[in-house]
Amino acid sequence: MLVDSHCHLDFPDFKEELNDVVTRARTAGIGCMLSISTRVRQFSTLLQLAERFDDVYCTVGTHPHYAAEEPDVQLQELVDLAAHPKVVGIGEAGLDYHYDNSPRDIQARSFRLHVRAAQETGLPLVIHSRDAEADTAEIIEEGMAHAPFKPLLHCYSSRRELAERGLAVGAYVSFSGILTFKAASELREIAADIPADRILVETDAPYLAPVPRRGKRNEPAYVVHTAKKLAEVRNMSVEELSRQTTSNFFKLFEKIPSDKFLATDGPE
Repeated sequence: MLVDSHCHLDFPDFKEELNDVVTRARTAGIGCMLSISTRVRQFSTLLQLAERFDDVYCTVGTHPHYAAEEPDVQLQELVDLAAHPKVVGIGEAGLDYHYDNSPRDIQARSFRLHVRAAQETGLPLVIHSRDAEADTAEIIEEGMAHAPFKPLLHCYSSRRELAERGLAVGAYVSFSGILTFKAASELREIAADIPADRILVETDAPYLAPVPRRGKRNEPAYVVHTAKKLAEVRNMSVEELSRQTTSNFFKLFEKIPSDKFLATDGPE
């Protein structure tokens, strides 16, 4: 089986056919899906979705794009919401200097708040970073120096330095459909070198559909294409890659009861 470690099933793109999207994922061998929070103020809708499907879990947090929309989110609020059995991570939070939809100082303040929530709850922190590698690494390292937490660099498309600095403090690195793009040769080189016990795969659906689905709306079933490319890059069989990434996912997101997913299929 495979896991889609990062998708957005609560987005309007899936509203009219969510049941079909989940069914197609199951048919493709996707055993578990993690739907990621982008706005705490819309979290109740995401949680209802996660409660609706046995194989869908969620996180809670504010995406850097919306940090300025949610300046009043409090640490205890994140901690309390994360206590729900279906909430298995914090985020996604981080820094996005490509779009700068929120002022950078507000993004940084929100990011640090989410680091504290990850430290307080012991749950993984899903990190978004775009064109902000140095500042992202600095905040991760700053937080880790204060108290340990579990970072996940999602949809990795940055340079090697951020991966190396993240790995040095225990981060996991997740690869999306970008890995399959023709121009992503440098990213494939990085993906080949990440330790096997730190790699994950994701879709970031509805965005970034992998080749051969590029240009279409992405969905969890398409994570198989990213897994095939990652296996090729790392000179592994798809079966080996699936076992490894699935094992890594359940090790990182340990709040998920992995036994119910791995009873008949999964890592040895």
